[in-house]
Amino acid sequence: MVELVYLSPGEQLPERADDEPWIMVEASDDGRFFGTGCGRNSSGESVFYVSLSENDTSLEAAIAAATQWAVERGVSRIWVQTAPA
Repeated sequence: MVELVYLSPGEQLPERADDEPWIMVEASDDGRFFGTGCGRNSSGESVFYVSLSENDTSLEAAIAAATQWAVERGVSRIWVQTAPA
């Protein structure tokens, strides 16, 4: 299961270990939502997450795409910032 943690506007990601998998979904000032992050593939190598434009159109689509990627790559938490800083 992937936990969603909502951040306040301007709040930064908390400190975490360099090798800890993570994803962040952030609102932009044009109404889209961009996801970035890092996880591990099945062989243990680090892989990066960058959302696709078709998933940036709504918060629900961005979280759904990020969650699917997170489940497949061992990311237990998605950080969400819904208002631009």
